[in-house]
Amino acid sequence: MTSQSSSNGWVEAGMAMLPEMVALRRAIHEEPELGLMTPKTTARAKEALAGLPLEFFEGPSTTGFIALLRGPANGRTVLLRGDMDALPLQEDTGLAFTSHEDGKMHACGHDTHVAMLAGAARALCARRDRLAGSVMFMFQPGEEGHHGARFMLDDGLIDPLPNAAFALHVAPNLPSGMFGSRPGPLLAAADRIVLTVTGKGGHASQPHLAVDPIPVACEIVTALQSLVTRRIPAFDPVVITVARITSGTTNNVIPETAEMEGTIRSFSPESRALAHEGLHRIATNIAAAHRATVSVEIIPGFPVTLCDSAAVALAKSTVQGLFGDAAWLTMPSPIMGAEDFSYVLQKVPGAMVMLGATPEGGDFRTCCGLHSNRMVLDESVMARGMAMHCAYAEAFLSDGFDC
Repeated sequence: MTSQSSSNGWVEAGMAMLPEMVALRRAIHEEPELGLMTPKTTARAKEALAGLPLEFFEGPSTTGFIALLRGPANGRTVLLRGDMDALPLQEDTGLAFTSHEDGKMHACGHDTHVAMLAGAARALCARRDRLAGSVMFMFQPGEEGHHGARFMLDDGLIDPLPNAAFALHVAPNLPSGMFGSRPGPLLAAADRIVLTVTGKGGHASQPHLAVDPIPVACEIVTALQSLVTRRIPAFDPVVITVARITSGTTNNVIPETAEMEGTIRSFSPESRALAHEGLHRIATNIAAAHRATVSVEIIPGFPVTLCDSAAVALAKSTVQGLFGDAAWLTMPSPIMGAEDFSYVLQKVPGAMVMLGATPEGGDFRTCCGLHSNRMVLDESVMARGMAMHCAYAEAFLSDGFDC
């Protein structure tokens, strides 16, 4: 990275923009939206971009959009992404700007992602004359399991493809203001599993005349944990979690069915395939051993989020140029969470970087994490995040990955 890229005033620009980003973040936080259609959030993002020299592109599948800034030179293109959707849970933070929507909450920081991306767009537009190429700002809904990035790709909104892609994700369980990432796998592939065990209903006093699906389901859950530890290599790990078991209607009736739902998380096609095959084999044979049957459905989820090594190196040098060596953490291992930015990184070299946002007075080791109904964030880190977006884009457009 050139010395100019690390001293172009992006840190000061982020601090100057912080009040606007906080206001935008809080407005979005109060009105969270779910899934692929987030019209209020989209409208607020577009309002924040009003009057800027941007070209807008939208598709039929989502309310997401691309805002394109063309620099004076027709060089490389870099994509910066911010996701917009919330989660279906009730907020219990007690914040003054708490969610006004029952059962909906920005518990994954996407409100901050929108605010940082909008701030970066304003800052980069103000310095358009010094950009050596173009910037695509990707405002994307539907990240929380709805494959929004894939839909935007399928709609042709990112065609032609950029030369690089970059995203930030806030993390309350990383020290506030620290950036972290790693080359290779950063986040896991995540597949949804649904199993229905079918037995034979009957009276609770006469289980021998019934086929109780509940102990069958419990045995399957236990056996799946043995599959993980005994059939899948420890250095190519898988996590199988059964997060919901539903069965029965009352205390004295053996039900006919028991339904289980959960996820399989993995980092390679090989371990993913082992888990899929093992799930079918174990569930089918345990059910048969008890004269029950089972249906197994595996719904493919996001692929592995793979960060390009050169893109991570550029992120590291950019962070250190802006905030010093101590602001960067090369993460020793991946995270078992999943991200649909992985669809973009399948097509374009790039990186996702975590940005620590431990709330003031909190301990990053114990504070409420992402997807918690009590998660709160240090909003001041948005100034750093905005500066990072801008500096990364400028550095890549100037020098590519030759940092």
